[in-house]
Amino acid sequence: MLYKDNFQKIRERMQRAAAKRGASLQEITFVAISKNVAAESIKSAYEVGINNFGENRVQEALPKIEALPAEIRWHFVGNLQTNKVRFVLPAFSLVHSLDRLRLARALQEEGVKKGRTVDVLLQVNIAAEKSKSGFLEGEVQDALEEIAAYSHLRVKGLMTIAPFLSDPEELRPYFRTLYQMFKSINIPGVEMKYLSMGMTNDYEVAIEEGANMVRLGTALFGERNY
Repeated sequence: MLYKDNFQKIRERMQRAAAKRGASLQEITFVAISKNVAAESIKSAYEVGINNFGENRVQEALPKIEALPAEIRWHFVGNLQTNKVRFVLPAFSLVHSLDRLRLARALQEEGVKKGRTVDVLLQVNIAAEKSKSGFLEGEVQDALEEIAAYSHLRVKGLMTIAPFLSDPEELRPYFRTLYQMFKSINIPGVEMKYLSMGMTNDYEVAIEEGANMVRLGTALFGERNY
C-alpha cells in the first residue's frame, strides 16, 4: 500500500530514538505534514494508520478537511494571519504556531464569538533566528501567564522549528534547552502536554532530546514542488 513502507521505516527510527531516552514509540505523536499533498494521497496515508496531518495554509487545507474522513485530526503548523483566524475554528484540532500575543488575542476573540475553545502550542524561537517568528526564550513565561487568563485558549505545550543545519547533532543544545523549559513551566491554566520539535532532517535527535511530537512531510510523502 502507498506510504506503508515509508511509515514503517519512520516508526522504526522513532522507536530507536525514543528507546535511547527510555521512552516508548506510543509516547510520540507523529504528525504527517501534508502541504502540497493531494487529498487522495492523504487518504492513502490515513489508510496505513496515520491520523494526524499538518497543514500550513488555510486555503489549501479547508477543501481537504471537507473531503476527507472526519476522524482525521488536523494540525495547523504554518504562520497564521489574524484575518484567517475565523477559518481555523473549528477545522483544526491544534494550532502549533501561536507566535505572538496579537494572534493569541485574535484566537481568543474568535473563540468567544463561536463558543469554542482553541488548543494551541506556543511557538518558541529557541535559536533567536531573525528569519523565524516565535517567542524568544526570555519572553515565554510572560506570554504564557497572559494567555493562561484567556477563557477560550488552552495552551497544550511548546513548539519550535530548529535551525536547518547539515549535521542534526549540532541541534542538540537547542532541543535540550526547550525540553528543560517544557519541564520547568508551572503556570495554572497551562498544560505542558506536547513538545513539538523535530522534522524530517532532525526528528531522531529531537526525540532523543525529549520531543513527544514530530512533524514529518518529506520522509513520508517524498519531495514536493513548492
